[in-house]
Amino acid sequence: MKIAVLSGKGGTGKTFLSVNLAAAANKSMYIDCDIEEPNGHLFFKPTNITKRQVSVKIPKVDKDKCIGCRNCVDFCKFNALAFIKSKPMVFEEVCHSCGGCMLFCSSEALSEIDRNIGYIHEGFSDGVKISSGILNIGEASGVPIIEELLDEVDKSDDLVIIDCPPGSNCTVMESIKYADYALIVAEPTIFGLHNLKMVYELLNLFNIPFGIIINKYTDRNNPIIEFAKDNNIKIIYEIPFDKNIGKINSNGKIISRVDENYNNIFLEILNKVKEEVHRETVINS
Repeated sequence: MKIAVLSGKGGTGKTFLSVNLAAAANKSMYIDCDIEEPNGHLFFKPTNITKRQVSVKIPKVDKDKCIGCRNCVDFCKFNALAFIKSKPMVFEEVCHSCGGCMLFCSSEALSEIDRNIGYIHEGFSDGVKISSGILNIGEASGVPIIEELLDEVDKSDDLVIIDCPPGSNCTVMESIKYADYALIVAEPTIFGLHNLKMVYELLNLFNIPFGIIINKYTDRNNPIIEFAKDNNIKIIYEIPFDKNIGKINSNGKIISRVDENYNNIFLEILNKVKEEVHRETVINS
């Protein structure tokens, strides 16, 4: 089973939920797709870490072969190529690696070379395999890193927890493509509801079943509950506002590994998700 964990913004508890679900399951895979600011490893503290580079293909100009036809420049809609002093120049940072410029080159003056855009770190922590993507500073897109992170997901029989980037941009879309179910983490405020709605619309667009986890729950007026009722969305669990969670989190510990009550809470969440996935499977069969 593959569970994607999303939130409309950072700081709602997305990584907190993802890390604890993976830890409570004992044998699982945790994939940190929040490539601009991955921090799941700070809690897991993995060992036996390996590191590999992620590269994309960009064009290289052979100026001796170039005849100045400008076909490559005219083709590129991302302005990654410009004609300067009678020869094309490549702006690596905005190239989308589509390869189209080479197809339109009439003199075969373009070839492809590798350009590093980031890294993937892999390690282990008490039965959990941790994979984290790290995007180099200044890169325009981290989608290729997420693609490589998720390459093994479809082959895994273990529980897979995908810690998505915050928001609803293209990296989030890439992160959820293998998910059997999604969990939206939301805070019980008007602002929290606003951010939830963005992710809600995205998951509906992708037709992925989902439920809501309310983090920092209190018994005050809760706009998330009203929205869930009005839109027939399942609230999977309400994690209470608890200063002890903040204390344990700030010390870089995983609460499901140090507090049996919370371990049982995250196991209950996993069981509820399994029930929802089974229900969806029956409905769609």
